[in-house]
Amino acid sequence: MGIVGGVAAVRLLKTISPAGSSWMADGIPPAYQNRSKLEVLFGSRIWKDVEDKVVVDFGCGEAHEVIELVEHGARRVIGIENYPPWLASANERVRTRELGERCTIVDEWRGPDGVADVVICLDSFEHFENPAEILHVMRRLLKPGGFVEVAFGPPWYHPFGGHLFSVFPYAHLLFSERALVTWRGTLPGKEPKTSFLDAGLNKMTVRRFEQVVRNSPFRFARFEAVPIRKLRPVANRLSREFTTSIVRCRLEPKP
Repeated sequence: MGIVGGVAAVRLLKTISPAGSSWMADGIPPAYQNRSKLEVLFGSRIWKDVEDKVVVDFGCGEAHEVIELVEHGARRVIGIENYPPWLASANERVRTRELGERCTIVDEWRGPDGVADVVICLDSFEHFENPAEILHVMRRLLKPGGFVEVAFGPPWYHPFGGHLFSVFPYAHLLFSERALVTWRGTLPGKEPKTSFLDAGLNKMTVRRFEQVVRNSPFRFARFEAVPIRKLRPVANRLSREFTTSIVRCRLEPKP
């Protein structure tokens, strides 16, 4: 919980970042500028994993990865995105590429269970309102023998774990939630919000993610808390909440 709050805190935030700021350039983290996010996160093996498979991109955003998956040999890709502007953009991008026969973009899955060989979820688990429920949906989507590839970050205690609230490192921990949410509501084009969760940020930590998975229909087939490069020498089990850049893992259904 932030220690700096009140009207003075909101005024200070307006002074520091009057138009809003982000550690990302054009909404894209530096590590993915002009690069394949899928390949950066999972390595080139991801293309073999999805070849001739039915893939669900859960939280597909504007469908950049949906199209990339198709171009790398996925038989069919279903993109799920419930943020209206991104949903519209994703549908338009698929339509423009004339990929309608191999791509489906929906706001939620209303079809049958057991449709996917692979579910991929990028940079979404820190935003889901109910991550536990999402894991149950993913389980229903999977065919027997299927698996889920997850990567998200930065987690909550990362220097920029506040995402758009991170006007400087650890600002989301220094300022109170109320001050930050109030400040964001004053920015051009931003609707007023009542909390971080209302603004789309669930404060996901590494430990909490492990607990959510432990209580889900899945188990970890592989798990990695990838350290911030400059903090790699001091990254360990005790320090990982503050030194982890991204979490990536493969989940498989429990027997």
